[in-house]
Amino acid sequence: MIRAIMHGCNGAMGQTITQIAQADGELAIVAGIDPTGQGQNPYPVFPSLEACSVEADVVIDFSIAGAADAMLDWCGAHGMPAVVCTTGFSEEQLEKLMAVSEKTAILRSANMSLGVNVLLKLLKEAARVLAAADFDIEIIEKHHNQKVDAPSGTALALADAVNEAMGNMYRYEYDRTGRREKRDKKEIGIQAVRGGSIVGEHDVIFAGRDEVVTFSHTAYSKAIFAKGAVQAAKFLAGKGPGLYTMADVIG
Repeated sequence: MIRAIMHGCNGAMGQTITQIAQADGELAIVAGIDPTGQGQNPYPVFPSLEACSVEADVVIDFSIAGAADAMLDWCGAHGMPAVVCTTGFSEEQLEKLMAVSEKTAILRSANMSLGVNVLLKLLKEAARVLAAADFDIEIIEKHHNQKVDAPSGTALALADAVNEAMGNMYRYEYDRTGRREKRDKKEIGIQAVRGGSIVGEHDVIFAGRDEVVTFSHTAYSKAIFAKGAVQAAKFLAGKGPGLYTMADVIG
């Protein structure tokens, strides 16, 4: 049985992962980390990883970007593999994540769902044909009104997939207000919508002359991300140092 620590256990995703793990026969959450207290969790909860006295094989992090530094420092110091699902990292935090991956196994993904990660592969293939044929590229993402970062990490990952396939020739445009000029052919527009209880919707639009091709992904429940996080934790436990992604999990 793989033993996991749930970092951010009292958050919405932490609770969903807890429920998914309870039904999993290969992984068990043996401790949680959350400064808000015990909550309704079926395992002991500690205010920090430093205070945790329970042995484990992997950390699953679904917290907030502000808590990432201490989590990464602890995992690096203890050689603890970590599945990092939190988004909204600064450039400095991403550099720290890279440095820690030289000491222990780190799996980072902007989106843990199987569907999104298949979409990332498809977009690379589409970009090589459609972007090369002068199609404009726009991304629209929609999330609930409690999400604090914009654009979403998934939207940026989708843009990066297209950009990498095209030799990183594009820049990202987040706001066209205050400008009166034609669209730059070498830009990818990324727009964020926040409202209601939308779990997550992403549309990648390739707009050409007289035709439009749209790739869409809709999440109807946070459970898809929780299932992916549990699968990633089972994959990562016991792995050597390095930076892994969901592409390694799905093969």
